[in-house]
Amino acid sequence: MPIVTVQQGPRTPELKRDLVRRLTDALVDAYQIPADAVQVWIHEVPADSWGQAGVLTADK
Repeated sequence: MPIVTVQQGPRTPELKRDLVRRLTDALVDAYQIPADAVQVWIHEVPADSWGQAGVLTADK
């Protein structure tokens, strides 16, 4: 059973639903497996807990 982990900043439930559906569809198509064999884990990181180019994302 494939497990996809997504690390990202906070998103709306609607965007997460769409992402889970699209990732599941892609794995079903690529691996020729049933959708119920696919798991998608979303790990949301607050903007004050990550940075890029030496700057916290919350400060951009």
